[in-house]
Amino acid sequence: MPYHLLFGEADALRIRFAVSPLWETQAAVRVLARPRQQGYHLPWLRRIATAARELELAPLRLLMPERGHSPDFLYPPPLGPAASFEDELAAVRAVDPAVAAPDIARALACTPGAARSAGGRRLLADPAAAVARLADLLEAAWEALVAPEWPRLRALLEADVAHHSRRLADGGLERLLGELHPSFSWDPEAAVLEVRGYRGEHVRALGGRGLVLMPSVFIWPEVVSGFEEPWQPTVVYPVRGIGGLWTEPRERTPEALARLLGPVRADVLCALAEPMGTTALAHLLGRAPSSVSSHLSVLREAGLLTSRRYGHQVLYERTPLGIAVSQPDAG
Repeated sequence: MPYHLLFGEADALRIRFAVSPLWETQAAVRVLARPRQQGYHLPWLRRIATAARELELAPLRLLMPERGHSPDFLYPPPLGPAASFEDELAAVRAVDPAVAAPDIARALACTPGAARSAGGRRLLADPAAAVARLADLLEAAWEALVAPEWPRLRALLEADVAHHSRRLADGGLERLLGELHPSFSWDPEAAVLEVRGYRGEHVRALGGRGLVLMPSVFIWPEVVSGFEEPWQPTVVYPVRGIGGLWTEPRERTPEALARLLGPVRADVLCALAEPMGTTALAHLLGRAPSSVSSHLSVLREAGLLTSRRYGHQVLYERTPLGIAVSQPDAG
């Protein structure tokens, strides 16, 4: 059954994108236990296998039913377009236990026997301690599973945001929502976004708060839009380009271009197939951020790159001239 998001007159003007390291952390924990979501992530799973075995994630997994409600307070919509994990985790630690308690109980009820298990009873008996313990586990999962890969993940997520932001600007809301995910259906006459694939039928009016669209690496192939009051209306969808996420960089720089620009500068230009920040690009190329930043400045001054600010960082992408130079056979 579908989930319906009802747009008011002001909501279409309040569409924004966001990236959430906290969301990716909880989604990574889910992937560990769900083989059907692991296909694209096998290289990552091999890398983190030892670290994952050392984590005690049972309390978190108890609140991650295969189908049904997961506690919104544990991974709420992000505070801003580029919130840090530390900022998001601080918000979790600050949650009122009176808010967390019914959220925990509802999630446990979605898995037969979970509320009566020893772990379930502990969570229900002391919501304040449960919030603190769950936050600690999310922090441990972030440090072991996601933080080492975050520059790579963030680069892909930000590239998705840049792509879809352009689509929204070029074709409007109908074009954007029509391509985000096959389960989305936009009714322009009724101003309703339908998200198929839920048990039961849910309806939420945006009420002038707009909608946050959030790409996710680890959510594939699913989509999530079940955030309820008092949380910001949000839709989480699979990021573009996941198929090449864990592929190691190949030799990608034409020899003639390397002779023209210098090998490092040519590598930087050719690596920018999608918009990317300095840190992510340095991680991809295995070079110091200061060195990459210097080359980015030269390439931008030469008209081969353009830049724009996203949150607290600057994203670089190739200009038409930069594309032509880096892909001489494209024409």
